[in-house]
This record gives sequence, C-alpha cells and structure tokens, in this order.
Amino acid sequence: MLELTHITKVFNRGQANEVVALQDIGLRVKEGEFVVLVGANGSGKTTLLDIIGGAVLPSEGQVRIGGQDVTRMPEHRRSRWVARVFQDPLGGTAPELSILDNFRLAALRTSRKTLRIGIDDDFKASVREKIAGLGMGLEGKLGQPMGALSGGQRQALTLLMSTMAHTDILLLDEPTAALDPRSAEIVLQAAQRIIEQYRLATIFITHNLRDAHRFGNRLIHIAGGQAVRDLDEQAKGRLQLREMYEWFE
Repeated sequence: MLELTHITKVFNRGQANEVVALQDIGLRVKEGEFVVLVGANGSGKTTLLDIIGGAVLPSEGQVRIGGQDVTRMPEHRRSRWVARVFQDPLGGTAPELSILDNFRLAALRTSRKTLRIGIDDDFKASVREKIAGLGMGLEGKLGQPMGALSGGQRQALTLLMSTMAHTDILLLDEPTAALDPRSAEIVLQAAQRIIEQYRLATIFITHNLRDAHRFGNRLIHIAGGQAVRDLDEQAKGRLQLREMYEWFE
C-alpha cells in the first residue's frame, strides 16, 4: 500500500545550518496495518509524515502509494489517498461552520465540487450514524458550530471526517498531545475502530509510551533520522513497557 525507499531529507544542504532529518529510511505499510512511531524530539518523525503527505519533498528516495510513484506529487493531489490529523484540535476544521458543514467539506475533499453534495437527508443520516458511534452525544447537535466543541470532541470528529471521502492512508501526528486523559482515550479508541473498519494503513506518532505500548500492531523507533527498531505484532506483544522507557534513558 505505502512504500518508502531510501528516503533521505537534508534541510539547508551545504550551509552552516545543514540538518540531516532522515537518513535512508525504508518502510512498507500494508492495508490495515497500524504503525506506531516513537522517538525523541527532532528525531525525524514529523518530517517523515510530511514526506508521506506531500508537504515536504525528500532529498533522495521514492514514495509509492498503491504502486504509484507519488514522490513529486503535491500535497493536495495526494489527498485522494492520504488523510492527516494534527496535534492541534483547532486545526483541520472550520470553527465557524456547523458540525454538518464540516462533514460536508470533508466529503468534498476528493469529489467533484457541487453545491448539492452533502445536503440531502441520506447524507445527514450517515453523519448522525457515524457520530453516534463515538458515544459523545453529538449526533443531535449537527447544527452546532465546530468551534464551540471541546478539543477532544473536535479531534474525534476530525478522525471521522477523514473517512467521509476515499482514504487509504491515515497519518496521526500526535493527535492526543493537547488533550486531557479521558478525551485522549476516546480519540484513540475511535481511531482504532476506524482503522479496523476501513482497513486503513495508519502511522501514529506519539510521545506517550503507554499509548505506544497499548495501541497498534507494529512499533518503529526513530532516532537520528533512522529507524533503529522495527517490531512486528508478535515482537511488540512481547515488549515490556519498562523496556521502551529504557530506550530513552
């Protein structure tokens, strides 16, 4: 599904402030695979997601999605395959618009833009059904402005909106970092259900090692721009939480 080959990223090459963010990264993520990415600040995790999403071009290497070379394809064109949820709950939504209008915009992401998309009763019923699955009681408040919701509510809805248009790859860039523990748990549980339901290839960045230990079926440790550990589901299942903390001592 997603394949990275020899990905290297150098910022300010040849200058005094040159930074090698990624070094010869190779990665394959299959349909339905939930990859958790851990590493210290500055290790290259977000740069890797930027390259996958098309926000940053690699200095070397190739990005392929579904067998197609998308290395030089801009971010807006990759949106037909890739959805991303960021750390800031205020990002990724239009706060002045209603919940329903935000879902309508999400449904338009990869579709031909027409004024009628998302205004019929079937669409509204579909949105209500999706939101009801969160158990947050928001399915009866589709007319409420998105900006009036809590951070946890917005992040959970942003996750759902990522599935309103065709998506193969879900990038979760520390989506719970700004949330309280209860809201973070709701968002992560929702993410797990969505990934399983839609068989999404997912990469989840987190600094919370407990969450990294509990969620996902593959664990990759990035350090110095390189993948120094890559544990499959069986190896991850044998891993003790204390061992993960030792990686960062």
